[in-house]
Amino acid sequence: MKSLTLLLGGALAVAESAVSSDWAAFVEPEFPFFGSVLDARRLGSGWPRDNLTSSGIILNLGRGYWACFDLDLLRVALVWRGEGVSPASMAQGSYHDPGHKAPEGIDSLPEPTGTPWLATRIRPGWHTGHGADWRDPRDPGPDAREVGRGPLPPDLGEFRALRWVGDGVVLEYEVAGVPVVEWVRAVGHAVHREFQVAWVPQPLNVAIGRLAPGLEIKAWAKGGDGRVILDQDGAYEGEWVLKVAEGPLPLRFRVTVAPTGIPEGEDVDWNTPPSDPPARHWQGEVRTRRIATTRADALEVDSVGLPLDNPWRRNVRLADLGFFRDGMAAAVTFDGDVWRVTGLEGGLDSVRWHRFASGLHEPLGLCVRDDVVFVHDRNGIWRLLDTDGNGEADRHERLPTDLAQTAETREFALGLRVLPDGAFVLAKGGQRGATLGRHSGMVLRVPAEGGPATVLAHGLRQPFLGVHPETGTITVSDQQGHYVPTTALHQIAGGPSRYHGFLPLILPRNAHPEPIADPLTWIPHAINASASGQVWASDTRMGPLHGALIHLGYFRPELFAVRPFARAAVPGAAVMSLTRDLSFPPLAGTVNPKDGEVYVIGFQIWGTVAPAVSGLARLRPGGGPSLLPREVTPFQDGILLCFDVPLHDGTVSNPANYSVERWNYRRSDAYGSAHYRADGSRGQDTLPVRGVALADHGRSVFVAVEGMAPAMQMRIGWALETPDGTSVRNNAYFSLSMLSPFVPEAEGFGRLNFEEWVPSARSVPVGSQVSVEEGQRLADLMGCVACHSVDGSTLGRVGPTWKGLFRSERMLTDGRVVVADEAYLRRAIREPDAEVVRGFEGTDTGMPSYEGVLTDTQIEALVKYLTTLGD
Repeated sequence: MKSLTLLLGGALAVAESAVSSDWAAFVEPEFPFFGSVLDARRLGSGWPRDNLTSSGIILNLGRGYWACFDLDLLRVALVWRGEGVSPASMAQGSYHDPGHKAPEGIDSLPEPTGTPWLATRIRPGWHTGHGADWRDPRDPGPDAREVGRGPLPPDLGEFRALRWVGDGVVLEYEVAGVPVVEWVRAVGHAVHREFQVAWVPQPLNVAIGRLAPGLEIKAWAKGGDGRVILDQDGAYEGEWVLKVAEGPLPLRFRVTVAPTGIPEGEDVDWNTPPSDPPARHWQGEVRTRRIATTRADALEVDSVGLPLDNPWRRNVRLADLGFFRDGMAAAVTFDGDVWRVTGLEGGLDSVRWHRFASGLHEPLGLCVRDDVVFVHDRNGIWRLLDTDGNGEADRHERLPTDLAQTAETREFALGLRVLPDGAFVLAKGGQRGATLGRHSGMVLRVPAEGGPATVLAHGLRQPFLGVHPETGTITVSDQQGHYVPTTALHQIAGGPSRYHGFLPLILPRNAHPEPIADPLTWIPHAINASASGQVWASDTRMGPLHGALIHLGYFRPELFAVRPFARAAVPGAAVMSLTRDLSFPPLAGTVNPKDGEVYVIGFQIWGTVAPAVSGLARLRPGGGPSLLPREVTPFQDGILLCFDVPLHDGTVSNPANYSVERWNYRRSDAYGSAHYRADGSRGQDTLPVRGVALADHGRSVFVAVEGMAPAMQMRIGWALETPDGTSVRNNAYFSLSMLSPFVPEAEGFGRLNFEEWVPSARSVPVGSQVSVEEGQRLADLMGCVACHSVDGSTLGRVGPTWKGLFRSERMLTDGRVVVADEAYLRRAIREPDAEVVRGFEGTDTGMPSYEGVLTDTQIEALVKYLTTLGD
C-alpha cells in the first residue's frame, strides 16, 4: 500500500492510504451475496419490461451463475449467466473513484451483465389458494408509478433472514404464516431453486417466471409425489408457475432450469438446505495505531489509521460506528462491510480490525443495542448475528417493518440510532428524479423488534441524525439545495410529523402542502456547506464539552459545538466552530461507553476539500480550559455570553471587540439563497453595540445590541482575552424568533439600565493600530473566514480565496482585468459590489459594505493582513 502525507492542523503526519489501483474488485468473487438494486427492464423483446428490484440480494452461485432475490416481493426477479452486475450504483461507481456520483433518478442503475435465463414481472413471488390473482397488493401511494413500495403485508409474506452456509446462502421467509426455507444454487449446467416448507395448509403457487429459449424447466418433490406441478400462467404471457398441493406434512421440492436436453435435478442430493455456517472466511486481523494528535483549546483530536493494508485488498470507507459495552466497536463501510474494532482506548497504540460481515447494500447507519449489531442499509434494518462464535456474522435477520425503499440513487439509508426505550430512529434521503417514494425525505421510528414505522418528520432533503442517548432528543440536519436556503439544524418535537419545507423538483414548483416548521437554527452555507450527523457529548468525562451537541461539517471538515438556548422564549441554539483538525469528511459520531470519549467517522463521495478518502478520529478533553462559551442566548436587549474562564475586564468592556450582524434567507425552488437585509436588499444588517457588561463573577458578558428583532440568521463575533492574555475569539450563529427580556440581576450583573446606554455610531468602534495582528483579529471578529479561505480553497465559499490574492490579476465579471493591490483591497472592503470577480457573481450572498462600519485605521489593518497571505 502507498502512503499519503497529510497536513493536519499545521503538523505533518503520515496517514495510511492507497490509490484506487490497489483495490480488488468491489464484488468479491468468493463471497456468496451482496445487496443491490437490479434493473432488468431492458433485457429485450419477450422479457418483462417492468422488472426493477429496489431491495435485492444478488446471489453469486459460482461459475458465472447469478440470481436476484427480491426481499420485498419474495420473488426471484432474475437468473442469468455472465459477469454479474454493472457497477452503476453509488457505492460501486465510487469504489475506485471517490468523486464519482451516480446520476439522480432511476435511468442509470445496476443491470445484469450476461445472458438472462429466467425473469419475473413485478408481482408477489407467492400466491395462496386456488385463484390466480397475482396483482401487487401493496399500497401504490403516493405515486402509482413507483415500484419500491416496501414489503408485502405481513399476513401475505415476510422475509426473515439470510443465512450464510458452507455452500452459499439460505433464505428464510414466511408465506401466509408458513415458514419457507429456500436455497438457490448452481449444480453442473443447471440452476436449482430448492424449497422446504413446514406444512401446506392451503394450496401454494410460486412465481417462477419466463424462460429463455433453449432452456427447459422441471420440478421434483421429495416425499410428496404429485404435490408439485409446473404450469404456464397464460395471464402473464407464458410465465411459469409452480403449484403446490396442500398437505399437513413437511415438504421439500425443487425447480430446475437447464439447457434443453440436460435434465439435471432429479438425482441431485436432497440434503438441503444446509444448516452449518461456513468456516471462518476472513482469517487474521489488521493492526493500526494513532497517526496524529492535534489540540484545539480544551480538545484533543486523535486520528486513527485505517485497515487499508488488508489481505483482501478491500477499500475501507467508513460510514458509521457503534460501541459494545466493553469498548469494542463495530464500524460499517459504504461498500457493505462491517469491521469489529478493538483497542480504541488509551494511547491507541494497537487498534485491531477484524472483518465481521459483508454484502450489505450501501449502508450509512450502524448502532449497537444490547451488544448486538444493527445496520440500516437500502434493504432495511438488519440484525447481524454470529451464531457459531467464530467472530463472523453468519445470520442477517431483517427486522420486520413496512419501510419502503425505491431505486432512486439519492434515497440514501441515512443513519440509525437507538432511543432510550430500545426503538430505532432512522432517516432516508429525499431527493427524487423520477417518482415519489412513500418514505423518502423522512425521519422514522421503528419499534424495538420491528413493526410499522412511525413518521416523525417529513419534507427533508438529505437528513442526518443525532439522538441523545439518555433523553431521546432527536436532532436532524438538512443540506442546502432547492427549497432549503442554507444548512438547517432541526430538533424533532413530539406529536404529529411536521413538514420541513423540501419539495422534489418533479412536483409543482413552490406548492408546499403544509405549513413549514422552522429549524432549531439556520447555519450559513459558508460556515457549514454540507451538514452531516450529530453526536451528544453526553458523558461527564468529556469535561468542558459535557452536554454539548457536536455537529459535523462534511464539505470543509469541521466540528461545531451547538449550545441550545438556556433561557430563551422558544427553542433555539447557537453554533460555534470547535475544531477543523480533521483530514477526512465526517458523517457520524458516537460515544465510547468505556471512557466517555467521542469518535467521529466518515468518507468522501460528494464534493469535499478533505485530503483523505476516509477516516476515524477520537475527541477527548485536552486538560485545559474551554475558550468557547458554554451558553449563547439572545434576549430583547442583547446577547448573553457565558464562559468557563474569567475574562479581562478591559477587553470585555471595549465595544470594538464585538461584531453583530443579522440577515434573512428566501426559501424557493432556487438552489440555496442569498442573504437579505431587513429592507429586502441583498446583504447583512450590521447592528450597533450599545454597551457591554461583565458579570460579578467575571465569566459572563452581556452585549447590549441595538435593533434586536426576529431574523432567520444572526452572527455575533468576539475578540477577547483572559487575564493572562490568552486570546478568546470566535463567532456564534443562531436564528431569532420570539425574544424574552433579559433580567441582569438574576444573571449576576446587578442592575443595568439599558436606556442609559447610548448606541455606538458604528458596529465596530475605532481601533487603535495598523498591524497584521489587528487585521487578523478583525478578520476573525467580522466572520470573514466564512466566505474567504486562507488556504486556497474556493469550493463552498461565496468569495474568492485570500491566499495569493495580493498583487494577483483578477478577471472581473465585466471582462476587465485588475491587479489586487492595496487600493483594490480597500475598494473591495468599502464597495464589494463594484468589482465582482468572475465566477462569484452567481454565488455572492451580498457582502455588505464596511464603509462606516470599520474605520480607516481598521481597514488599513485588514489590508495589511491580506498582503501577508502569499502563495
